This record gives sequence, C-alpha cells and structure tokens, in this order.
Amino acid sequence: MPRRVTVVTAVHAPSARFLPDAYESLREQRLPDGWEWQWLVQEDGHSDGVRPYLPDDARVSFRQGRPGGPGVARTIALARADGAYVKVLDADDRLTPGALARDLAVLEADRTIGWTTSRTLDLLPDGSTAGFPGDPDEGPVERGAVLRHWKEHGFRAQVHPASLCVRRDLLTALGGWMALPASEDTGLLLALNAVSRGWFTGEAGLLYRKWEGQVTGQAAHTDPAERNARMAVAEARARALADLGWAFPAGDPPAGR
Repeated sequence: MPRRVTVVTAVHAPSARFLPDAYESLREQRLPDGWEWQWLVQEDGHSDGVRPYLPDDARVSFRQGRPGGPGVARTIALARADGAYVKVLDADDRLTPGALARDLAVLEADRTIGWTTSRTLDLLPDGSTAGFPGDPDEGPVERGAVLRHWKEHGFRAQVHPASLCVRRDLLTALGGWMALPASEDTGLLLALNAVSRGWFTGEAGLLYRKWEGQVTGQAAHTDPAERNARMAVAEARARALADLGWAFPAGDPPAGR
C-alpha cells in the first residue's frame, strides 16, 4: 500500500479563488516511488464560495465546519488525515517543484528530526518574488532555537511556519494548531521546537502570496493588545513544554534555554 503525505489547507470564501493555483502546485510534485499525497481542504465556515474552485480528483477531500479561524479548520481536518506526515499549504500559497520530496527526504532519513521548514518567497501581485532577509543556513534547527530567535527579533521566527511539514504523531501529541485568532501557526512552531529538533531547507519550498484580502494584512492582525496576548500565550506554551522535559523522540535531553 502506498505511503502518504497529508496536505492540509484551511480556506474561507475570499481566498477560495486561489485554490486552483495551490492544486496545480500540488499536482506538479514528484514523490519518491511508493509515496502519494492526499489533500484535505477544510472551509472555515459554511458558504457556497469554495466548492466551485475544487478539482474533481479522488485525492482531494473537502469539508466545512463552524468558523473558528485557520487553526481550528486545520486541526479538525486532522480527523481525516492518514499520512505519516502533515504538510501545510495555505489556500493562497503555492508549493515549489520538489518541495514535498525534499521534506520527505529529511524526515525519512533522520528520526530525530520532528519537522521541516524551507526558504519562503513572497509572491507579489505582479507575479514577481522576493526573499526574506536572515534565512538560516540549511541544516538542523536545534531545540529552543526558534523561541530564542523569535524573542530577540521582535517576535519574528527565523523559519516560516507556512512551510511546515511535520510528523503526524508529533502534531497530534501537541494538540494541533493553537486556539488563537492569528499566529496559531507560529505558536505551533514554537511548541514543536520546544520538544523536537527541526530542519531548514535552503532551497525555496513555498511561494507566499501577498494580496489585499489576506488575513495577516488586516488591521485586526496588528492590534497591539491582541498581538501582545497572542505572543504571551505562544511563548508561555513553548516554555512550559521545555520546562516539563517532554521530548521527541522520547528520551532526548532537555533543551537549552
């Protein structure tokens, strides 16, 4: 039976028009022999605006649910996941060619790596791309490194959570994405790095679309009171996990802080 990577996408009606681009980037992926992908698309709410953009493909599963934000949508989609690994693909983003194969190569080769991220490029409205400054060197991301960098650089992680690929058992052990109105993916990334080593791939693996309607571009996303609360909860969770000494794989020594 083929081994499977589960790709999880949260979507709401305004971003649904980008789903064909996301799907095309997924169709272009070439996996190693014996591997396949499944795409779980979960609408954050109920509307008639998403289904028309979905392809007729047996590998694609679509569900709707009560609105609760992208973290809730992704987490509820895990009920349908049966892959050993879970890859995030936001509805308005695109994978680059070979991204899934590169994630698999790392995770299959080293059981001590719990998750991977990759270089991410902004996809601008004119079709051009722009990189992020300060990408780390390709290689392992040691436990605790993401939280330290995040605190020292104004709550900006050195790796992008939208490019995450993670072992499904580790993801479910941490409860999925955080129950926050935003930054739920950063909160998960901090928690993952509190308990496990990760990996950063220097080759670009994600095109992160910039457009007027994206949630991170709205005024509410930068409201100081809410932002400070989100950051405080995400940090507290990561520090508590490190202090409790739980680790993946079991038996790893506590992370340095």
